[in-house]
Amino acid sequence: MKLKRLLLPFVLFVTFLTTALAADKPVDDAYLSDMIRSRLAADQIVKGGAIDVDVRNGVVTLKGKVEEEKQKSKAEKIAKGVKGVKSVDNQLVISHPN
Repeated sequence: MKLKRLLLPFVLFVTFLTTALAADKPVDDAYLSDMIRSRLAADQIVKGGAIDVDVRNGVVTLKGKVEEEKQKSKAEKIAKGVKGVKSVDNQLVISHPN
């Protein structure tokens, strides 16, 4: 019984410590770029397409052409949904196919 009383606080301390250290870890720009690109490519509305993703210090810039407004707004929403993204500059242009 004494062992449980001594072990439980130690386990809780280690758990809180590792959680706190993991939460403070900054997210790499290359990681953010890869995550956003893969999510854009997998999305049925956006379809990845001709979208360039640039990330600098957590700030994402989306450039390129999409066919509809809903693709433009969905791409921005996807980028904002990636953990570690600070802001999104959506420079996508709507260009209807010929």
